[in-house]
Amino acid sequence: MRYGFGVDIGGTTVKIAWFEETGKMLREWEIPTVRENDGAQILPDVAASLEAFLQEIGMPKENVIGIGVGVPGPVNSKSVVNRCVNLGWGVKDIAGELTALTGLPVKAGNDANVATLGEYWQGSGKEFDSMVMATLGTGVGGGIVVEGQMLHGAHGCGGELGHIVLNRDETELCGCGKRGCAEQYCSATGLVRLAKKRLAKDDAGSVLREKQNLEAKDVFEAGKQNDAVANEILEQYYDYLGEFLADVCTVVDPEVIVLGGGVCKAGQVLLDGIRRHFTKYAFHATTGVKFTVAQLGNSAGTCGAFKLALDAFG
Repeated sequence: MRYGFGVDIGGTTVKIAWFEETGKMLREWEIPTVRENDGAQILPDVAASLEAFLQEIGMPKENVIGIGVGVPGPVNSKSVVNRCVNLGWGVKDIAGELTALTGLPVKAGNDANVATLGEYWQGSGKEFDSMVMATLGTGVGGGIVVEGQMLHGAHGCGGELGHIVLNRDETELCGCGKRGCAEQYCSATGLVRLAKKRLAKDDAGSVLREKQNLEAKDVFEAGKQNDAVANEILEQYYDYLGEFLADVCTVVDPEVIVLGGGVCKAGQVLLDGIRRHFTKYAFHATTGVKFTVAQLGNSAGTCGAFKLALDAFG
């Protein structure tokens, strides 16, 4: 049996997991992400943690397939990232640096693409050949698998679904610098933004007015209580999501759309709401696409990262 590492580098923590080549996770742990000095210590810290683990279990490096790494930025086919704002990195040769530190082969990819690959391999997408994953959290991330192949793109930014423009008349800037991106409407942050705009429109009664620090989950909870204003906001939210995902399907035509991120805790009510509005906007041949929620949670990133290494070096 051979083994390998999956590493998911986030802005706060680095998740690390040890896998059998079958995809079975054997161990999982975290280390802090040290972002000082433009993130200079991040890869040395990862290398030290991996080395300590291999020494602990007495595993010779010849039994290790390699290291897969997911990072929050565009990564090209040579595992070079072009700017990770959250980590302080500019252009960085992840594979070259981490291989020099560990003596092991390294393959890196964008974190959203890597998480998509994890869900495709061991999660909600494992029964399908083509899938789209959309993560609805603070922002909107995504990834695309077409006929069994991960879409990385020529510049390492394939699957940046959150920056499809939905509203050309938007006046506020998205975090990417454009206006009217799907992320401004379809994320958890976007739902709160829609809610605040609706609440400012008039003084219609709603339990949402009692919330001092309004969150996306509050809107869903109020909707369950048949709060009329909350349900109005949710219908607008579902409409944006339906249009957004219909546009994606017109280009990709996947078998399944897997939804991840904190918003998906809403469960079936979210899937039903999206389906209702998706049908309005979808090209007729794509209306049979399936909708489901992600299964792997926070482990999707490490699982997909290991799959990167397995595909490259296994």
